[in-house]
Order: sequence, then structure tokens, then C-alpha cells
Amino acid sequence: MGHGHGHGHGHGHTALSASGAYQGRLAAALAITAGFMVLEFAVGFATSSLALISDAAHMLTDVIGLTMALAAIVLARRSGPTFSRTFGLYRAEVLAALGNALLLFGVAGYVLYEAIKRVGDAPEVPGVPVLLAGTAGLIANIVAFQLLRAGAKESLNLRGAYLEVLADLVGSVAVLISAVITIFTGWRYADPIAGVAIGVWILPRTTVLAARSLRILFQHAPRGVDVAGISARLAQLDGVEDVHDLHVWTLTSGMEVASAHLTVGADVDTGRVLADAQQLLSADYGIEHATLQVEPREHARRCEELSW
Repeated sequence: MGHGHGHGHGHGHTALSASGAYQGRLAAALAITAGFMVLEFAVGFATSSLALISDAAHMLTDVIGLTMALAAIVLARRSGPTFSRTFGLYRAEVLAALGNALLLFGVAGYVLYEAIKRVGDAPEVPGVPVLLAGTAGLIANIVAFQLLRAGAKESLNLRGAYLEVLADLVGSVAVLISAVITIFTGWRYADPIAGVAIGVWILPRTTVLAARSLRILFQHAPRGVDVAGISARLAQLDGVEDVHDLHVWTLTSGMEVASAHLTVGADVDTGRVLADAQQLLSADYGIEHATLQVEPREHARRCEELSW
């Protein structure tokens, strides 16, 4: 049986180095967010401001999420592949992103529940303390947003943290608007309505983040990758008679992986077929890590006997 294994870790190292490059920024964003979260909680409970409490609760998920994101980067960089963990802990960042999404769902539910409880009996909320605390929270979110913005394009883990800060930034704006309305009109429902608006703002972005994380964890083909097209292109390579057991999945952000069996004739140069297939996957689909088995026709029957 002829075997060919071709793989490279270019994208994997790129993903990890990208995350590592933003490790310091992530830590700074975490420290800033944690500090202002404590401030918002203190003022929120002192003034009974649902908008401020909900924004602080969202900041709490930011703190937990940023902590998980930072831990995921450290784990992935320090614990590479071993014989017992053949893919290392690269997926720690995907689990962190999914954890962030679940936390955000919880916060949205809490805010909506509290708002419903206050229908018909909205407490009087002093606007000035809420305005000052909301302004401080907004500044903190803007700083954290700028720290994480660039890294969000390169890592799902960093994108999860970035989306949380972005949603919280919008939440801080809602807090400010409710505080201004309260100061100038005294309308008691401005605060709970702002709380509901924050909860509704969180949900769509959380759903997208959760879906992307689950797609990776379920080992679905990367979004935008035509697996049927890959199979057809591989089958068109000179000397290839059949393509089977083709799998394409994402290990973690920026690390697409593929494996396949290529059946060839008896007199075909398996090394050339392997090189052609590697080149095709790398150049046309951006898949640098591909494990390919090039096998003679008579050995392909073994694959047909497998049930999965």
C-alpha cells in the first residue's frame, strides 16, 4: 500500500502567534473592565438602576470571558501536541468562545426577567450618579474595544471577547441615554427600557458566536469551503481514479485541516500525486495541513468494508 502524508502548520502557528501577540492587550482590557465593573455594580445597587446593574452584569461576563480567553491563549501556547493530546489544547479558545456565548445568553435572560418584574412598579432612579457611572463605563469599554479590535479579525477567541466589549459599549450608551431622560423628565420607565434594550442587543451577536463555536466543535466543514468541489478537483488530478474518506474541518481559528484517500493505478507515481494534491489544497483552498493516503486500487476495498 502506498501512503503519502503531507502537512504543514503554517496557519496553526499564525493563529497562535496572532493570539499571543494580543495577550498583553487582552490582559490590559481585563484589568480595565474589572475595575469599572465594580464601580457600576456599586452605583447600580445603590441607586436601584436596572440599566446600570444590567450593564455591570454584562461587564461581569466580559471579565469572565476575557479571563477565559486569556487562559485559552496561555494553554494553547504552552501545551502543544503530545502523544496523549495529539492536537494539543488548540480548541481551548473555541470552548472559551462558547462559554462566553452561554454567559451572554444568561445575562440577557436576567435583564429581561428583571425588567418584566418592574412593569407597573418602576422604582425612582437618581439620574446623576447613573450618568457618571455610565460615562466611566463607556470610557472603559472604548479603551478595551480599541485594545481588542485588531485581534478579533484573526482569532475566534479574541472575537468573542471583542464582541462582548462591543455589546457592552452599546449598553453603556443605553445607560447614558436613560440617565439623561431620567434627569430631565423624571420618567421612571427610561431605566428598565434601557435594560431591556441592552438584553435584546446582546442576543443576535451571541447567537452568531455560539453557532460558529459549535460548528467547529461538531467538526463541520469550514464555512465557505466547498468539500464536494475539493473532491471533484482531487479526482481530476492526473493518475487519481477515486477520492474517498475526504474530511475537512477546523481545528481552531485559522487552522483548517483535511484528510483523504486517493486511489491510483498500479504504475502511477504516488509521490507526484501526493505533491499535486498538496499543492491544490494549499494554493486553492488555503489548507496547509492535509494528511493524504495515496493507495493502489486493490487496497481501496478495505475502505469499502468500513461502516463509517
